[in-house]
Amino acid sequence: MRTRVLGQSDIEASVVGLGTWAMGGWMWGGTSEADSIAAIHAAVDEGISLLDTAPIYGFGLSESIVGKAIRGRRDKVVLATKCSMVCDPNVGQFKFTSNTSGPDPNGLIAIHIYLGPDSIRREVDASLKRLQTDHIDLYQTHWQDPTTPICDAMGALMELKQAGKIRAIGVCNANVEQMQQYAATGQLDSDQERYSMLDRGLEDEQLPYCHENNVAMLAYSPLALGLLTGKIGPDREFPVGDQRRMNMRFTKKNLQNVADLLGVFKPIAERHAITLAQLVIAWTVHQSGVTHALCGARNIEQAKENAVAGNVELTDEELQMIDQAIRDAKVR
Repeated sequence: MRTRVLGQSDIEASVVGLGTWAMGGWMWGGTSEADSIAAIHAAVDEGISLLDTAPIYGFGLSESIVGKAIRGRRDKVVLATKCSMVCDPNVGQFKFTSNTSGPDPNGLIAIHIYLGPDSIRREVDASLKRLQTDHIDLYQTHWQDPTTPICDAMGALMELKQAGKIRAIGVCNANVEQMQQYAATGQLDSDQERYSMLDRGLEDEQLPYCHENNVAMLAYSPLALGLLTGKIGPDREFPVGDQRRMNMRFTKKNLQNVADLLGVFKPIAERHAITLAQLVIAWTVHQSGVTHALCGARNIEQAKENAVAGNVELTDEELQMIDQAIRDAKVR
């Protein structure tokens, strides 16, 4: 598995990382702890070192599962988690209400975005306990809080770094101006954003900034919630609690359009003896400014499949063919 350094830190992480959102079950129609742990073990065995989680993924469940899975394997893992999404109705900026399955306008759990220094300190200690470790390799602000000055949040993060509780600092869902403010106060090592063949809005400003300023860019949802795996046909139905159930990208018409697009890629995938999902992941980490791709897996087979993509080398001609097909496609 190829590795790349996380920004200005000395931390090397696999170019393909394991995203554990689905393992928390929240917004994914439930989860299996046994399958999740087996998937994490398989991923690590196949060379995936970067594991990304967050407290909001199942309200601590994903972190707890990761903590159990990495027992005895901590030295093989670059552990990334987050802060700022808190279940406290009295602080920060209101985000949404939820139940234990997913966002719900009638839910009783009020999710706020908050990066107050005291809250960050509480969150990191809670994450360390769930993850059963004494340090987090990459600690990221999950969403940005307009009620707290960035210099205050970054000051708290730098203190945690000096204390040895975290090794590197990253942001998620941030814009260039916000990243510049973080960097003005301390060392910013990474940015995590949604990016895929169907989500390329970062290419004008965000990716060039990361590339020019040595900020690692972790692409989340590179397979577009599974849409680009080639395994979801037009007749697929999703259970209650699965966010894709009401997502317009997963209508029968769009699923067919995506299938048509992926069909164009088949000769390239066959040439490399890889699956369409592996081709999509490989394309992602070939894009300028993108250093890592975070891919979800809920079982051993998915984890192993994702890992293969970390060693695929695409030619300039193949990348140009793929880009042209994406531009011509009629997909959401």
